Amino acid sequence: MGDEGVKNEAMEIIGLFQVLPRLVVFDLDYTLWPFYCECRSKREMPSLYPHAKGILYALKDKGVNLAIASRSPTPDIANTFLDKLGIKPMFVAQEIFSSWTHKTEHFQRIKQRSGIPYNEMLFFDDEDRNIEAVSKMGVTSILVHNGVNLGALRQGLTKFTQNLESSERNKQRWQKFSRKSSSSERDQS
Repeated sequence: MGDEGVKNEAMEIIGLFQVLPRLVVFDLDYTLWPFYCECRSKREMPSLYPHAKGILYALKDKGVNLAIASRSPTPDIANTFLDKLGIKPMFVAQEIFSSWTHKTEHFQRIKQRSGIPYNEMLFFDDEDRNIEAVSKMGVTSILVHNGVNLGALRQGLTKFTQNLESSERNKQRWQKFSRKSSSSERDQS
């Protein structure tokens, strides 16, 4: 299936969900493309995983912002590859730097730049430790094994919806509890 076919299928998947994340964040190595940047030369022509470009274009067409969070030790090569692939302008934030923080620092910067709360973000990465750390921040995070694909997109949007509904229920419970507490305090005075 070519980029256009993937994009159309991704648009159908996205159309199944009433609420979408405001920002979808992607790792680069082994998430958008099948290699580590540091093992490649800037002179090479990179390629994306088969579904990646169609998914990026579908999300963009649906008005979802895109960002990159990569711990690559060679941001110069990563940026060159993004340019060569013609996708660099699609991303509102590009946090590409080596770090020991399992991407928490990347996400703090993305939140600061975008103003988008963590619970309105969806993240795709190929490393458990990054998924675990970023999930604790409140970001819906999906582990991918062979790059981002249509199945991962569906899984991510489903989990995002479930997380949003759960936090909405918790907020309603808290508001009810707060009202009861404040009315019982008034009754006592």
